Formats: sequence, structure tokens, C-alpha cells
Amino acid sequence: MPVHVVGNVCIDTTFRVDRFPVPGETLNASDHSDGVGGKGANQAVAAARTGVDVRFFAPLGSDPAAAFIRERLKGEFDLDGLSEKPLPSDRSTIVVNRDGENLIVSGVACAADFDPLQETGLAALIARGDFLVMQGNLRATVTDACLRAAKTVGATTILNPSPLSGAAPDLTAVDIVIVNQGEAFEITSEPDPERAARDLLRRGAKAAIVTLGAEGCLLLEGGTVDLIPAVKVAVVDTSGAGDVFCGCFAGFLTKGWPLAQSARLAVAAAALVVGRPGTLEACPSRVELSKLMNTMEAESL
Repeated sequence: MPVHVVGNVCIDTTFRVDRFPVPGETLNASDHSDGVGGKGANQAVAAARTGVDVRFFAPLGSDPAAAFIRERLKGEFDLDGLSEKPLPSDRSTIVVNRDGENLIVSGVACAADFDPLQETGLAALIARGDFLVMQGNLRATVTDACLRAAKTVGATTILNPSPLSGAAPDLTAVDIVIVNQGEAFEITSEPDPERAARDLLRRGAKAAIVTLGAEGCLLLEGGTVDLIPAVKVAVVDTSGAGDVFCGCFAGFLTKGWPLAQSARLAVAAAALVVGRPGTLEACPSRVELSKLMNTMEAESL
């Protein structure tokens, strides 16, 4: 059962500062670096490193950045799902302060122009029992169409509707929705994570996960609530934690772990990320994720 991840990929330029600048202020960074990121790419790599077959569909520009992206993703999964457009490749500027918190601004011309159902073989590749993972980087109409196409053939759909585009996402073709606490409030107007999760189920999702940062996550499936605590670590950079959670969760689920155990493993994987700098660079290795699964298996005996 493959995991089809449909979304974006970009160049991440990260600046590290002591504090965030105020409007009109210029600060010198203590460090800066270029890497590959984008919520789609981050989640695809995280899923692949759990040991499952990942097919990644995303747009690239026609520029040197596209070659840089291909080179960095080579070896993670097959790159046949990457399509080139006569546009500049997408980019994000990430500013990280001394507490590991971040601000992100993105240029998304490729993602805004991408329609995987029209431009790739996505619809023909998805089969019953597969998993489809999507984020909020593509146009809402495109995301909805992909989710509906996957549900029609009996695939499991996972939506992480971040970044939110303004209107509340359509969850009628979503099996599992994953949002952070701020996104949950923005969609439902419920400040309490459990009430927000219940509202997400009323909107159509079969299960909801609300990630709570240093507090772990809340999982609601049917009427059952599971509060999963986070692993306590020293925070260096939170940039890629949510994406690694989503990608690893999908990977663990595909490997046959139950919903709650997949979420627990994903929380542990995200804890590895926040203790390191970078986004994709901070993603746990295949060896690290294998150790997490082995530990969970041993604890279950």
C-alpha cells in the first residue's frame, strides 16, 4: 500500500536571529542556510523514512533551484511525480529566534498553478487501500478534487489543511484531519482542543488530531479521546515538527500501526525534530524511526 503525498516543494532559506525584528527594523542573522522544504516534501520524506512506499507529486519551476531540489530529494523516493512549470520554483524564508520559534513567508507560484489530476497520473495510480496525504498549499478546489478521487476508489485520506486559505476546509472526503491548536480554533472558533476536534468530526472527518506543541496531541476517533503527551526536549527549531508528525503518522498507519499508536510514534518523531536546526535536514533518519517502532513493539509485549 503506497502513500501518495500531493503538495508543494520549495527552497527554504533559513535565518537565525536572537529575536524577531519589529516592523521597519533590519537585523543581522547569526547564521543562514539554504535547503529543501515545503510541507509536501517534508511530509513525503518523513513518510518514506518510516519504510513505506511513497509517491510524491509536486510542481517545480524551470530554474536552477529545480535541479537543486531534485538532487536533495534523490534517494528518498521516486521523482517521477515532480512536474516542471515555466515559473520560478517556490521559495520560503524562515526566520528562527533563540527560542526555536519561527516566522515563515513563502512564494508559491508553482503550487498555486498545480493541478495533479490534470498534470500527473495521480488518479490512475491511487487504488483501494492506499493512503493519500495532502496539505493546504494547493488551491482548495484542487485539494478537494484529489480527496474525492481518492475516496471514490477506497483510499484512506489524510488532510493537514495548513496553511489555511481563509475558508474552512471541506472535510466531507477526509478520513483523518490533522491541525494544530491555532488552526483548530480558526476553523471551528472553539478554543478547547477537544471541542474543536468534535466540531471537525461534525464537519465530515472520521478522526481528528489536534497537535498541541510541547503538550503532545489530542486524538479523537468516534467518541474516544486520547491525550498523547509530548516527549520533553530542549527546543532548537520548531520549523519542521508538524510536517514530520503528519508524514510519520501516515507512514506508521500504512505499516499497520493502530491510530493511537501511530500518533504516539509521530509525537516521538516530532520530538527528535525540535531538538535540531532546519526543516527537512532535521527529519529523523530511517534508523531513528526504526528504533522508535522497535521500542513501541517491545513496550507492547
